[in-house]
Amino acid sequence: QVQLVESGGGLVQAGDSRRLSCAVSGISFSSYAMGWFRQAPGKEREFVASINWSGGSTKYADSVKGRFTISRVNAQNTVYLQMNSLKPEDTAVYYCAAAVIAASSSLIVNYKYWGQGTQVTVSS
Repeated sequence: QVQLVESGGGLVQAGDSRRLSCAVSGISFSSYAMGWFRQAPGKEREFVASINWSGGSTKYADSVKGRFTISRVNAQNTVYLQMNSLKPEDTAVYYCAAAVIAASSSLIVNYKYWGQGTQVTVSS
């Protein structure tokens, strides 16, 4: 049974930092790329960041580039999203996802397994 469990969400103020974690089980974690997506109320789910199987290649949405950092620890089957300089427009449910490919990807169709999401709310 594949499980992705996000944690670390909450209510923060604009300018604050927050780190999200995603613990993965049931798949060969080190073989696949991982990604973070988010969905704000009334909007479609959008790509935030991705990382390839080894952690050597990353991609970011333009809206978070320079503020967010994705990383992974394969020995712990965990992927992280460090979020700095948070803005109210970052408010969303953040989802961790496991891809079906090893290369980093921003395409949602490449992601097969999803977590339940964790809410991040940024107040102004």
